[in-house]
Amino acid sequence: MKNTREKILLALLRKPRSTINDLAEIAEINPISVRHHLSNLQAGGFISAEEERHGVGRPRLVYTLTDEGSEKFPTRYLQLTTRILNQLKEILPKPLVKELFSQVAFNLAEEYSDQLKGLDMEERLNIIQDLLAKEGFTVEWEKLGQQYHIHEISCPYIKVGINHPEICSMDETLISQMLAVPAEQIQCVLSGDDRCTYVVESV
Repeated sequence: MKNTREKILLALLRKPRSTINDLAEIAEINPISVRHHLSNLQAGGFISAEEERHGVGRPRLVYTLTDEGSEKFPTRYLQLTTRILNQLKEILPKPLVKELFSQVAFNLAEEYSDQLKGLDMEERLNIIQDLLAKEGFTVEWEKLGQQYHIHEISCPYIKVGINHPEICSMDETLISQMLAVPAEQIQCVLSGDDRCTYVVESV
């Protein structure tokens, strides 16, 4: 039996932009209880709410799943990604496949170029940390002597990387571009390390 929050998420998957009354009917509980669950789901980043006008009177709130909420349901992204990369490798030379990953990182870094202007190294590192967190990484950095070490404690691409290690070039390129200094990977989970670590020299 699904719990109430699972019922609400499933209802929003099937019918985006549902109201509290819609969800109360589906979950078979009163609107006050639904409101409590919606507040918790919204605080967790699983749903979003916006006002919608419907005739005369005050606007009503309608609810929609966020990307994080959608991820609560089974997907087959890994299988699809692996099949696409396998096909690419059959068609393209390996260096070109790696270059494709690097180009993705170049493009992402370019989106943040304006925010990086005039920032020092540690301010840039904080932006990288936030950016990678949005991509699903857990990232920490520290200064050791004249070097900065950027640690990826968790990686959302690990299962893809097992068969396609070229994907690691994305992070190395992204860090290098955003810090404007070369980054060197000294640890990698694909090599048996407990984390991926990149090193850049202090400038």
